[in-house]
Amino acid sequence: MPQPARGLRLPKRIALLHRPKVDASLGLAKEIEAHLIALGLKPEVVSTEDPSLKSRLPEMDMVVALGGDGTVLRAGIMCAPGSVPVLGLNLGRLGFLTEVQPGEWKGVLARILVGDYWLEERMMLRTEHKRDGQVLDTFDVLNETVVSRGALARPIRLQTMIDDDELTTYVADGLIIATATGSTAYALAVGGPILPPDLKNILIVPIAPHLCIERAIVLSHGATLEIIARTDHEAILSGDGQIAITLIDGDHIVVRTSPHVSRFVRVQDRVYFYRQLNARMGQNPAAGMAK
Repeated sequence: MPQPARGLRLPKRIALLHRPKVDASLGLAKEIEAHLIALGLKPEVVSTEDPSLKSRLPEMDMVVALGGDGTVLRAGIMCAPGSVPVLGLNLGRLGFLTEVQPGEWKGVLARILVGDYWLEERMMLRTEHKRDGQVLDTFDVLNETVVSRGALARPIRLQTMIDDDELTTYVADGLIIATATGSTAYALAVGGPILPPDLKNILIVPIAPHLCIERAIVLSHGATLEIIARTDHEAILSGDGQIAITLIDGDHIVVRTSPHVSRFVRVQDRVYFYRQLNARMGQNPAAGMAK
């Protein structure tokens, strides 16, 4: 019988995370719950809208996220501080982060429950928003942090430094600071490169740059990026499409590697990413945004 990776327990307490906006997710979660109870396990169906969700997840051995990439993304971020692994069950369009299709879950769970799986760790980014030397906000992302213009169709100036050395001042609609995971999300939509998911590098991709560096840049592992917003109109700092913070002229944004990582349960071989990439991009070449 296969054995789980060293230091890991066979999952017994399993959260089945469903998203109310995805019609099929609750029904499938209930079906999986009944199956796991019959096996003597302790599953728990939890909504992504449950206010107690974040505090309950660290008690779990594993989370099964039923939805699209957005649902899996949210689960990965919330589970990272407690090192709880996430299995993504695809009910969305693309499924770059998911591992299981709806008709496969029984066979996949059977393998996981006897230890026939591995864990993939994905780097996250920690972003600080500073004003007048004070930290106003701190948040972690799995895909990307974006500094961009607001409603007005006017570029902003983004003075950018890497490890305290000035790189350039971007004049653009914005700047995407992405992980390898995020390289298949917003960064891909604006022409950035695709990075293998195990890379621990930061990717910088400008949005509609004007008379400045146009190419994407991959930073060395461990680099720290600092951006100073220069603007006389609205600018926005966002994280994974969920967080939105209004910036003013002179605000500093510092991005570095987060101390946490997201952990995803995998049963495919370790070169699955390239096979999955070809399949996903083939069904919708213009896509890349998580839902």
